[in-house]
Amino acid sequence: MRKKLIHFLWGFLIFMTMGAFASFIAIWNGWIGYMPDIEDLQNPISRYASQVYSADGKLLGTYNMNRENRIHVGYNNLSPYLIKALVATEDERFYEHSGIDFIALARAVVKRGLLGQTSAGGGSTITQQLAKQLYSQTAESTSERLIQKPIEWVIAIKLEKFYTKEEIITMYLNYFDFLHNAVGIKNAANVYFGKDPSKLTLDEAATLIGLCKNPSFFNPVRYPERCLERRNVVLGQMLKAGYITRAEFDENKMKDLELNFHRSDHKDGIATYFREFLRQYMMAKKPELSKYPSWNRVQYSVDSLAWETDPLYGWCNKNLKKNGEPYNVYTDGLKIFTTLDSRMQKYAEDAVRKHVGGYLQPEFSKENRTKPNAPFTKALKASEVNSILDRAMRQSDRYRMLKAQGASEEEIKESFKKPVEMTVFTYHGDIDTLMSPMDSIRYVKSFLRAGFMSMDPRNGAVKAYVGGIDFTHFKYDMVTQGRRQVGSTIKPFLYALSMANGMSPCDVVRNVQRSYGNWTPRNGSRARYGSMVTLKWALSMSNNWISADLMSRINPQDFLRILRDFGINTFGIYPSIVLCLGPNEATVSEMVSAYTTFANHGIHTKPMFVSKIEDSDGNVIANFQPRMNEVISEEGAYKMLEMLMSVIDHGTGGRMRYKYKVECPMGGKTGTTNRNADAWFMGFTPTLVSGCWVGGEDRDIHFDSTRMGQGANMTLPIWAYYMKKVFADRSLGYDPNEKFDIPEDFNPCSSADDEIDSRYSIEEIYE
Repeated sequence: MRKKLIHFLWGFLIFMTMGAFASFIAIWNGWIGYMPDIEDLQNPISRYASQVYSADGKLLGTYNMNRENRIHVGYNNLSPYLIKALVATEDERFYEHSGIDFIALARAVVKRGLLGQTSAGGGSTITQQLAKQLYSQTAESTSERLIQKPIEWVIAIKLEKFYTKEEIITMYLNYFDFLHNAVGIKNAANVYFGKDPSKLTLDEAATLIGLCKNPSFFNPVRYPERCLERRNVVLGQMLKAGYITRAEFDENKMKDLELNFHRSDHKDGIATYFREFLRQYMMAKKPELSKYPSWNRVQYSVDSLAWETDPLYGWCNKNLKKNGEPYNVYTDGLKIFTTLDSRMQKYAEDAVRKHVGGYLQPEFSKENRTKPNAPFTKALKASEVNSILDRAMRQSDRYRMLKAQGASEEEIKESFKKPVEMTVFTYHGDIDTLMSPMDSIRYVKSFLRAGFMSMDPRNGAVKAYVGGIDFTHFKYDMVTQGRRQVGSTIKPFLYALSMANGMSPCDVVRNVQRSYGNWTPRNGSRARYGSMVTLKWALSMSNNWISADLMSRINPQDFLRILRDFGINTFGIYPSIVLCLGPNEATVSEMVSAYTTFANHGIHTKPMFVSKIEDSDGNVIANFQPRMNEVISEEGAYKMLEMLMSVIDHGTGGRMRYKYKVECPMGGKTGTTNRNADAWFMGFTPTLVSGCWVGGEDRDIHFDSTRMGQGANMTLPIWAYYMKKVFADRSLGYDPNEKFDIPEDFNPCSSADDEIDSRYSIEEIYE
């Protein structure tokens, strides 16, 4: 009987051994369970976030998918404390095994499995934990988890075959989710301590490694006491392993849990509008007319032109990786080096918020108290306001959701009248309140919007980009998305065409009102009415009558042609005499780019948002160069400088000097459209061109008084605040005394009839 039992046990052992071996072979070859391809094992973490850097080396933000905003950190950039803490706590024999620690496994089986000692520790190695994170789905039962275990053992052995110990540790720390959207050690170090992984101290490293056991249970934000206890356990393991001394253990064990916590979110930080613009711009696909609504065909033309002429537009879909797939900013770990300067970006954002939030919005709210249709202009009837609000309601997500659920029009309208809990924007911070959805639409529309951009005219490098007042609540980008009427800021292009055709700033025209067919332009001032005035004076005063007189002698098609040369999209614009007053629409980006021509010797420079792109291995895969085209001659540019500097020194931009005390050599132009719906200011120095727009979400939302609504009051101060900060920061290198390099012998009053640009036709200037 005893002999039979021995034979049975030996047979059972041989059977189990052969079964285990057969199972191992089956798992290894993928016959049982899931076994990743060799290619996946050789590149197990492909979903790295792309990083967006400023020109001065600051990380502006990341692009990521499904919260996986991990940023790769090399082994040499990890704090040694991190590595020692991880090995001591999670896998003390890490450097001795080949993926499976049989001693730890046996201990776990006996103590945890047979004796039920839950504190005995697990048998998983760091490599096995990595295999689990990379390739195992969350198990829904104990039996499913038991099946996953041997598969993870095999994957761990394969990982050890392909990678060094250092690479496995690096992958583990780069992949682990430390909670609070802190995926990967770089984000974790930043979210919890506001520093780079290489700078983590002993206690900080122990805190983060402590989370590896269970980040939710040891959450340092919700459960600081638990986290502190776990940190000290990690320190104890490091002492036991000989990685730290008793003195280091005693010192760090007594430290409080000192976090520098801030949540990681793509909406955090500076340049939020710019980062979103860049994401969409780089990921754009080749435009297809069928995908554009009939009312937005102009945008199709704009996008098609960008696809053909701008290497950055649709870059991800124009360029392919080694495997033949297009790039993806969410998963390919690109490093995108932008032209933005983080300091100038901050100054621009501060300037917009200071003027719009600190001055204009309170004044606008004060004016709205007396308006029955606030925030809309008094010129509108109640029925017109209701029509606008009704349209806004139908465009809302709430309306579409209720419609999809089968609600009737009456039911939807009733629901929009009932107060609900919501969080709304204020300049003093978001507030929770009770408000009806219809009232919230009116409330949101009561905030003035703004767009600002600044760029170097010599190479097109965009230095600052502010698409609005608050990206979280007002996502519509007024730098590149919003197109608004440009008003008088169009006049320098008309004058430039006149200069190109032989005129000079000193030429004179009679300052009188005239009719042109059924159109009679109005003017804001009757100063020097009936007198002969110079073009220089007329532009500095933004005189509409003189602009109309010049335009009446020019072929409107020629004007559209030079606008295109300046970089203004003219798709859908009808050529007519009224173009001289700027009824056409443009973006802030287009206008700033256009004004580079005056600061750059007649050469128009297109915006350059990115200087280069690197792949996840640090290889430069794209370089971007300035894109320029000549619009007017150097002499024509000097003439325009003469006039545009006069706008600031003696004209509508004069408060730049007498009120805001900006004394640098500069040119500029104010702009205000009908009923003060749009306010503009374009200003430039020899090395920086900046432009700003301020207005309402709808054109019928604006100041009713021109005193408040004009460009000189609405937008010029933003430029002033920004430039004063830029000049004050000597590290930026902008000199407030730098002059335009106009030749000393240049005579702005000379004609240049022999240099008329043959591209543009013009009738006789004088009657």
